[in-house]
Amino acid sequence: MSVIFKRRSIRKYKDKVLPEEVIEKLLRAGMAAPSAGNAQPWHFIVIDDKNLLDEIPNFHPSSKMLKEVSHAIVVCGDLSLEKARGYWIQDCSAATQNILLMATELGLGSVWLGVHPIEERVNGVRKLLQIPEGIIPLSIIAVGYADESKEPVDRYNVERIHNNKW
Repeated sequence: MSVIFKRRSIRKYKDKVLPEEVIEKLLRAGMAAPSAGNAQPWHFIVIDDKNLLDEIPNFHPSSKMLKEVSHAIVVCGDLSLEKARGYWIQDCSAATQNILLMATELGLGSVWLGVHPIEERVNGVRKLLQIPEGIIPLSIIAVGYADESKEPVDRYNVERIHNNKW
């Protein structure tokens, strides 16, 4: 439970490059996510090209921290791999969360940047990264060595719990 409460959205990063073995651990965590019918309809684009990272804030207004990180991971859904139509969103969201939790476990900072369903963001990412049709970018994960710290948070709210019926 501690890694769940410790995970926070980090938007300030140190100028330090992540080793490739760390990126592999993050991707392994993403691919360990559950998926509908075990379809695993995901692809991951690892971005370490500073020119590409610097370009994303031009069409994604919440992504300015990408200029500070050495890496980002784009989680994409492959519609041709779906077994249950529309579930790619849930599957890729689970993969995104797994990556965020692994980043926290490894002592890194990360933040989930939503792409889908905002057309301008989807089209911007698709064009910039040359993503083919049928593959939809769901999220971008900025990841790196945090240059800010946030206290763990427990958002448990009994008012949001309903037993048996609303």
